[in-house]
Amino acid sequence: MSQDQHFPDAAAMTLASVPETVEPIAPATARAAARARRERALSWAAPAAAMVASLGLWEWWVRAYDVPHYLVPAPTRIASTLMTDGPSLLVSAWFTVKLTLMALALAIVGGVTLGAVFALSRPVEKSLFPFAVILQVTPIVAIAPLILIYVDDVFAALLICAWIVAFFPILSGTAIGLRSADSNLRDLFTLYRATPWQRLRFLLAPSALPFFMAALKVAGGLALIGAVVAEFVAGTTGRNTGLASRIIESSFRNEIPRMFAALTLVSILGVAIFAATSWASRRVLGHWHESEIRREA
Repeated sequence: MSQDQHFPDAAAMTLASVPETVEPIAPATARAAARARRERALSWAAPAAAMVASLGLWEWWVRAYDVPHYLVPAPTRIASTLMTDGPSLLVSAWFTVKLTLMALALAIVGGVTLGAVFALSRPVEKSLFPFAVILQVTPIVAIAPLILIYVDDVFAALLICAWIVAFFPILSGTAIGLRSADSNLRDLFTLYRATPWQRLRFLLAPSALPFFMAALKVAGGLALIGAVVAEFVAGTTGRNTGLASRIIESSFRNEIPRMFAALTLVSILGVAIFAATSWASRRVLGHWHESEIRREA
């Protein structure tokens, strides 16, 4: 009977001690959640407030000093131009978006494939890497006219130009990332006789992902820059394509508000690409890599 009497006392003591353990944790959890909400709100509110303040200062400066719209248009005039010329500009924007995304996709496929080959074979890397460096350091403005001459299809020529600019960061990031696996883990995989597929899936690919995602952020912006620069070169030869050609047309006609409207769309596209690649990086690395893990202050 003494044992039967002991168990209820132990259970009672355990139940009595639960609230004392839980109560201090609940306020801390609530404070952490509130802090996280404030940080998320601040991450959006601070840039938005800075942007609104900059646009307001720009509008005030144009109106206060009576700056002609053919020199520097006010943000309200640019917005009205976007409304009136929106259909034609959106068609050109879609051409630029399509060109940029296709160039980025080809850069990912080519860069990851060749980067893996470089990581697995030093002789191949030493033989082919100088060509990749030459493509990277040669200005695309100098290469684009030759590509436009040698390639009959204009879109294919523009695609090649944009791909050249975006290719090298993916290649370099993938090759470095595949070599960055910990040597002790490599020995462990060798000790357990891991297959090449297991080594790639569980060791090399996770170690390369942070480098690849960082390279993707850079390559996304470079693909847009390459597409716009190639469109500029094509526009100078009379071949109108995307937003760059709309900018050239506006400069020839002295339509400065329309030029600023096209520039605004190019900037929006660049911000959207960076936001998309940053979101992808958080989704891929946010649960395990230090670069994307959010820690409490």
